[in-house]
Amino acid sequence: MSEFAINAASEVIMHFDLKLEDGSAADSTRVNKKPAKLVMGDGSLTPNFEACLLGLQKGDKKSFTLAPEDAFGQPNPDNIHHMDRNRFSNDLTLEEGVIVAFAQPDGSEVPGIIRSVAGDSVTVDFNHPLAGQTVIFDVEIVDVINNASAAH
Repeated sequence: MSEFAINAASEVIMHFDLKLEDGSAADSTRVNKKPAKLVMGDGSLTPNFEACLLGLQKGDKKSFTLAPEDAFGQPNPDNIHHMDRNRFSNDLTLEEGVIVAFAQPDGSEVPGIIRSVAGDSVTVDFNHPLAGQTVIFDVEIVDVINNASAAH
């Protein structure tokens, strides 16, 4: 494999377009003209997505389709929670499809999608919005940085 090819420890700078099977756009780095930067093996991508990138080099363009299990996973019923209306701010509009950020004990935030509101019960889905979807990634490798010491 070339020293310029993506390996298991590469730092990769790439543009990507993420689409659903129906062709609708889900995400794209081109919108802000700012490529994504990732380190292979850091856990930000699924192993199957990383496997699709292995061996690609600067300037390469590739499109690949990932099944839900290889992309954002299947929805997990344990990630759907029924919460009492009084846990939400009164000035927050709670309706289906609204995304609400929930503070975690460590200070980070987790987004939840309101799935339904019935009386005082609010159903919140903490699954990734693309869980259960087959996705199409179009990638363009902008640069590959391989640290010689990290390659072996």
